Amino acid sequence: MGKFNSFEEINSWQKARLLNKRIYLITENTNFKKDFDLTRQIRRASISISSNIAEGFERNTDKEFIYFLYVAKASAGEVRSQLYLAFDLDYITKEEFEKLLESVTEISKLLSGFIKYLESSRKV
Repeated sequence: MGKFNSFEEINSWQKARLLNKRIYLITENTNFKKDFDLTRQIRRASISISSNIAEGFERNTDKEFIYFLYVAKASAGEVRSQLYLAFDLDYITKEEFEKLLESVTEISKLLSGFIKYLESSRKV
């Protein structure tokens, strides 16, 4: 489980929490808000990142934690894909798109590194 006492200490969870807030704020934009399905889906996918990190941590086994980190990483990919659509539909500006894309990509990389760390520590 690494050296964490709670999931709140995990950097990828902290960054995902901030992403959640940014996604919620950006989807309140008038154009975005009109697209109920995309708004709902990108919010759910974003929340899934932080929620799966937390749930996996609370399972108390590296094997289950790794599984949930993979689910969180998949949700990050879903958010990335949805950001492209939001940008293509002019729901978000290029600047907003780039900032959010950078944020979710960083989270994905952190999750990949964490997964590799946990997988290698299990083999010892």
